[in-house]
Amino acid sequence: MDQGRDGSDGSGGDAFVVLRPAVPGRFVFASPHSGVIYPPDMGADPTLPEASLRSAEDALVDRLIAPGVDHGATVVLGRLGRAWVDLNRDPADLDPVLIEGAGEGPGSARTAAGYGVIPRMTGDGRALYDRRLTLDEARARIAGTHAPYHAALADRMRAARERHGEAMLIDWHSMPARAAQGSGGARGPDVVLGDRHGSSCSAGLTRRLRRAFEALGWRVALNQPYAGGWTTQTWGRPAEGFHAVQVELNRALYFDEAARAPGPGWPRTESGVARVISALLSVDPDRT
Repeated sequence: MDQGRDGSDGSGGDAFVVLRPAVPGRFVFASPHSGVIYPPDMGADPTLPEASLRSAEDALVDRLIAPGVDHGATVVLGRLGRAWVDLNRDPADLDPVLIEGAGEGPGSARTAAGYGVIPRMTGDGRALYDRRLTLDEARARIAGTHAPYHAALADRMRAARERHGEAMLIDWHSMPARAAQGSGGARGPDVVLGDRHGSSCSAGLTRRLRRAFEALGWRVALNQPYAGGWTTQTWGRPAEGFHAVQVELNRALYFDEAARAPGPGWPRTESGVARVISALLSVDPDRT
């Protein structure tokens, strides 16, 4: 395995890391939300607890998907925390409540709720700032973090299609246990696969992922409550040879959200995700 690191956010930390296999295949794995670096000039509310600042992170997802490199997947990892810039949002989706000069209107529903490309709210529902950001601040973050990450992802997707005729993006995320709960507080799915309701990838890719997770005894939902974000929408163009599916892992499987540390289910989840990755990448998806 050849590990490559490139990209800079202009604030003292890398915007992304690329892990490159010795022989790249058609699969590209991405984890946009597992970054843990927060630049010192972020200027978040100084009274905000660290746990709240980091509450939207896809904790440890980067570690869970790293085995993909051993099976030929190129892995692209965001390095900066999601509260700094959300890499799974449209870069034009600026929040006028947070950003001075961002224009009129709330943009998307997510932005109106405080979760645009530069979030206004934490994952646990607190205000990130006790001030407004300038438009120049917002544009600098997007240019220094969002743009280089997606340029790197685009390079790897185009290279995979050039080599193999198609590129398969698996965009890996995690969801808080509360987001996956069913009615009455019942435990919800362990995994949600989002393929934009069948439009972002071949049906065979979704089936293959579903079978691999269900072989672990995990409950799998499709497109509810997550159908795939901006990255899946951008790269989900099967007619052009680009396939994309979003995977959401229930943190209850592996993570102690209160302690922000691996939970008792970590070993089982780590080995389970590794088995899914091996099953997915060991057989040509054209044979599904």
